[in-house]
Formats: sequence, structure tokens, C-alpha cells
Amino acid sequence: STGRNTTVRDRDRRAIARTKPPCGICEQEIDYSLPHLDPMSFVVDHVVPIAKGGLDELANKQAAIEDLKLHRTKSDKLAEEQGPRSFVTTRVW
Repeated sequence: STGRNTTVRDRDRRAIARTKPPCGICEQEIDYSLPHLDPMSFVVDHVVPIAKGGLDELANKQAAIEDLKLHRTKSDKLAEEQGPRSFVTTRVW
């Protein structure tokens, strides 16, 4: 197992945040101004998990919402292993 370089991690995080993409898992908009402890804050997610042979490089990273339920659903699965997406919102109608 190779360790992850924090300098590279921080550089890739800034590169992703500059373009402000939606969540790569659920496609919801991300509020990039939220503090890192907020459950809806921005995190970097590996598209192909490291555990499945994915590389720790920018081309294999996407923005994601920190929401623990969402991350537990994805875990170390590939997109095709996740099944249909469900969309959750905090909006009250």
C-alpha cells in the first residue's frame, strides 16, 4: 500500500474546487463555502477506489458531498456496482 501525499492531495483539492463541479456521486450542487466539518461540505472522492486499483491522481478524483450516508453507500464500489442513484434533498416543499 502506498501512502498518499498531502501536498498532492491539497493541490488536487484546490484544482477541483476551482471549477465548482456538482457531486460526482449524487450530482447535487455543492456549497464550496461550507466549513469542512459540515456534513454537506466538499470532499475529494476517488472515481475508481484505491482499493479497486484506482490511482491517487487528479484524473481519478471527483468532488463529492461529505454526507456520511452518501459515502457509506459508495464505499469502495465502482459506479456500475452502486445500482440506481437516489436523490436526497433537504428542501421542504
